[in-house]
Amino acid sequence: MNNVFVYCELEGTVVAEVSQELLTKGRKLADRLGVSLEAVAAGTGIKGKVESQILPYGVDKLHVFDAPGLSPYTSAPHTDILVNLFKEEQPQIALLGATVIGRDLGPRVSSSLTSGLTADCTQLEIGDFEDKKTGKSYKDLLYQIRPAFGGNIVATIVNPEHRPQMATVRSGVMQKEIKDPAYKGEVSYPDVSKYVPAEDFVVSVLDRHVEAAKNNLKSSPIVVAGGYGMGSKEGFDMLFELAAALHGEVGASRAAVDAGFVDPSRQVGQTGVTVHPKVYIACGISGQIQHIAGMQDSDIIISINTDPEAPINRIADYIITGRVEDVVPKLIKYYKKNSK
Repeated sequence: MNNVFVYCELEGTVVAEVSQELLTKGRKLADRLGVSLEAVAAGTGIKGKVESQILPYGVDKLHVFDAPGLSPYTSAPHTDILVNLFKEEQPQIALLGATVIGRDLGPRVSSSLTSGLTADCTQLEIGDFEDKKTGKSYKDLLYQIRPAFGGNIVATIVNPEHRPQMATVRSGVMQKEIKDPAYKGEVSYPDVSKYVPAEDFVVSVLDRHVEAAKNNLKSSPIVVAGGYGMGSKEGFDMLFELAAALHGEVGASRAAVDAGFVDPSRQVGQTGVTVHPKVYIACGISGQIQHIAGMQDSDIIISINTDPEAPINRIADYIITGRVEDVVPKLIKYYKKNSK
């Protein structure tokens, strides 16, 4: 009762990285509330293969649903597993990845339980809330924090009355961290037929193709990112040259992607990829909230901008005031020279 639950997304028998990130955050939330962390995994042939990928993150109880028809993912059986399990366990918090699967599953579960759901959160915290209209006070609610109104403000959303408090989080927003490689959590293997009616398996996947990632932006230790200030596709060519010299990847702001300067897979921000590189070089990026949400945890941020008052300069460790057309070629020249 009242525990924190994380739905663990699977690709075959491999647990998705975003789920492990949520387990790390879930462990912290559970510790703050003084409750247990529980996890749910559903698939085919996963028994004995997923436990070691989940329990070390500090999971106190893992529910493994293993049956034919649960993989590849389809909506109906996974929805019924969570809905019926949550009715039994009565969690106070449930977290899912803001992936294709999470965005399909989360709303179905929250609608069935009339619990509400906050999508694409960038932060999750525990705090108190006072309803000014009713005068009621609530302790230890989940603060579901995310950019809103096109990234112009940061909204904190609470769900005082309904449970579970549900949220989805994009991959890379939280950082995964194993609590203890030998963490001893309880594992249960429920009878799937008690949770999922046979008619849920009427739909089956006949063919499936998973597209390989086009770049290594999320995991790259160095990201060279460009904004609308790069001016054109050709402007991005120098960023690709700099990234190649630094053995990094090229990212972009939403404005640059919308202008067609670079492929959407390279977008950094709330509606793109969240990155945590050792070095983030922002070229011609003004620094809207939506973009900053995707890169603010970089170890070192270098801003190259003609505007010394650009919002991104407020979080930058180093600021170079100048035109990217002048600065970037010099960086390429001197790095290549000194790396020989």
